[in-house]
Amino acid sequence: MANVKTAISLERPLLEQVDEAAQELGIPRSHLFVLAVEEFLQRRENQQLLDAINAAYVDSPDPEEEARMAAMQRKQREMVEGSW
Repeated sequence: MANVKTAISLERPLLEQVDEAAQELGIPRSHLFVLAVEEFLQRRENQQLLDAINAAYVDSPDPEEEARMAAMQRKQREMVEGSW
């Protein structure tokens, strides 16, 4: 994959923290930015997935789903009672 150069503006104290962290980790500053952006994007993707899952479970079951769940519970109870 080809690398693309870009320019960003940072306040000096933040840049100093970045330089210090990169030096402590023994990696170039640009690699630290790559790691940080990759982690940010992964967390964002995870949050979006979690939000989508939560949105899918917001609605209460409709009457048909409730009837199906009740039937499954009865069937499971019958199966379990017979094995005890």
